[in-house]
Amino acid sequence: MPLEKNRRQSRRESAKISLNFSVLVRKMSFIEREQSIRFVLVEPSHPGNIGSAARAIKTMGFSRLYVVNPQNLGYKLDSQAIGFSTHAVDVLESSVMTQNLSEALETVDFAFALSGYDHEFGPPFVSLVEAANKARALVEAREDIEIAFVFGTERSGLTNEQIQLCQACAAIPANPECDSLNLSQAVQVVAYQLQNALRGDTVDPYALRFEEETPAGPQAVELFFEHLQKALVSCGALNPDQPKFMMQRLYRLFSRAGLSVNDIDMLRGICAAVIQPKKERKGTKC
Repeated sequence: MPLEKNRRQSRRESAKISLNFSVLVRKMSFIEREQSIRFVLVEPSHPGNIGSAARAIKTMGFSRLYVVNPQNLGYKLDSQAIGFSTHAVDVLESSVMTQNLSEALETVDFAFALSGYDHEFGPPFVSLVEAANKARALVEAREDIEIAFVFGTERSGLTNEQIQLCQACAAIPANPECDSLNLSQAVQVVAYQLQNALRGDTVDPYALRFEEETPAGPQAVELFFEHLQKALVSCGALNPDQPKFMMQRLYRLFSRAGLSVNDIDMLRGICAAVIQPKKERKGTKC
């Protein structure tokens, strides 16, 4: 029975962790200028990839999706597209369908073409990190800037003519032995790199919500180590006549942990139980 109880408790804790992770994703801080960025899919073959791409950009804080001459003109109502979009059906429904790439880039000031290699007569070739940083610089320089990241069809990518409509080419570094990414995977990687550059290196305050615990003061830490030493001697783990460097090593170990008041209380409770079982120390304090 105790084992089954522990299993149930473990399942509950796992569920809490999953829930907390979902909440964390929802509460992440993204830039307010996401409307300056659009993602353009050129002639996608599979509606499911369009839905997955919608989900990919929404999870990274973006919402503007353009679809150029898709094979399935009714992709917005396609069951696969809707299914793969998950919580991004709104992005899928609000996506803009155009007949050609020129139309999709009509109001764009700077466009990045995603390609796995340089082109002889194409625009400058930059890394994805450089492209994301360039986008950030453009967004910071102008409030009305329009930037596009353009992705080619699943089978053959962008044509030379389509690439020449863009001002720069960017590539996702990949293993040469397996360098083919699914369209929606490529969109996800680019969207992540882009929002990472736009947000900078700051960590969202919600992600650090458990860092607000009161740190343990010097006196509390000193009393804990006295208690710990007593517990170690009590259970035979520490020989008081030949202590060697055990306490010094333990001090180094715990000092790296940044102990809080709650941590000290918990650890001292463990020390008390080691020195004297709870049922034997009723009414006493050790």
